[in-house]
Amino acid sequence: MKKVLITMLFMLPVLAMAEKPNPADYTVKIHVSSSHTQLDCSQVDRGESVCSWQQHLTVMVNGRKYELLGPTTNKKIFAVGGTLVLRTGDYQAKTVKSNDEHPYEYALVYEFLFPDGETRQYYVVSESE
Repeated sequence: MKKVLITMLFMLPVLAMAEKPNPADYTVKIHVSSSHTQLDCSQVDRGESVCSWQQHLTVMVNGRKYELLGPTTNKKIFAVGGTLVLRTGDYQAKTVKSNDEHPYEYALVYEFLFPDGETRQYYVVSESE
């Protein structure tokens, strides 16, 4: 039992290091040109009892214009009833899911890496020219 406990204690720093994202993996450059939040209550109709804030981003990736949808950080809710808005500007990201089985449609998910090491996933919900 003592050996197991000692082994676990030595493994904790290794596991903690493994969870940190590697900035070298985030090679996709994303420019956020517009950002807003919107209250989403669509799950209330499906049995949920709470609405949630959704982040809507207008971005450019490799010359293509997309709208991304993702979570907001709900750590700080302002008295005016809103939530934090992602600042416009350039971000590093990586593709975490890509599905293009058909030449006429696709599904795509980007994971942003923020300067503090936090990551957040955003789903492509719109493409325009």
